[in-house]
Amino acid sequence: QVQLVASGGGLVQPGESLRLSCAASGFTVDYYAMGWFRQAPGKEREFVAGITRSVGYTQYSDSVKGRFTISRDKAKTTVFLQMNSLKPADTAVYYCAAKQRPGPLSLPYDYWAQGTQVTVSS
Repeated sequence: QVQLVASGGGLVQPGESLRLSCAASGFTVDYYAMGWFRQAPGKEREFVAGITRSVGYTQYSDSVKGRFTISRDKAKTTVFLQMNSLKPADTAVYYCAAKQRPGPLSLPYDYWAQGTQVTVSS
């Protein structure tokens, strides 16, 4: 069965780093496009980062480009989101997702993990 489990969130101070993990089972992430999204309280969900299947082309939102990095592990079972230089504006619930169809990495996705909370505050 296809399953995605997101983890790694927590409370950090501005300027610190976190690495989120998205563990996949039932399929290899190398054959799916993978994405990270986030949603702050009272706001709509927004695209953060994505990576294409096989080749591994990446795309980022303007708000995180240069600070966040999406990647796959060598075993092709986990997707990471390395978050550096975190800001209070990054505070949100983060979700990972997978899709089979080619196209834009921002939308749409077929499978979703539960969210993991990231809070950036001093």
